[in-house]
Amino acid sequence: MTLASQPPADSIDVLLVEDNPGDVRLTQEAFNAVTADISLHVTTDGLEALDCLSRLLEDPSASLPDLVLLDLNLPRMGGFEFLENVRSDSDLANLPVLVLTSSEATEDVRESYDRCANAYLTKPTDPDEFVTIAEAVVNFWFEQAALPPIPS
Repeated sequence: MTLASQPPADSIDVLLVEDNPGDVRLTQEAFNAVTADISLHVTTDGLEALDCLSRLLEDPSASLPDLVLLDLNLPRMGGFEFLENVRSDSDLANLPVLVLTSSEATEDVRESYDRCANAYLTKPTDPDEFVTIAEAVVNFWFEQAALPPIPS
């Protein structure tokens, strides 16, 4: 079953907002193990991610990522502030944002959903489990869920 709101079958664009180089590498390797159809773009903080999204909105030949994976603990602008900015921008408000962080704190989970994160995932402690997370993200978000159309 293919839904019109799904990303093109040949490519899935993911913006990873993560400042830890080790976690960036683990995430890249995990998604590469799941599918070659993932294009992972990395920014290291919320300000850089917002700037990237703004540039994409201004470029008529570019499109927004299909999904954002967001760490909460970031320099300059943290994940909560990033979420608040994205959700208050009408051009970005429907962009799927999944929190992917090491925090298991109940207040972080609650705050993420209060700021309209689409999901909250805890980074695994075992590097091999990153593949399980990547499989779950791809299987659910790109094969099962109907995503909102992204403005072009």
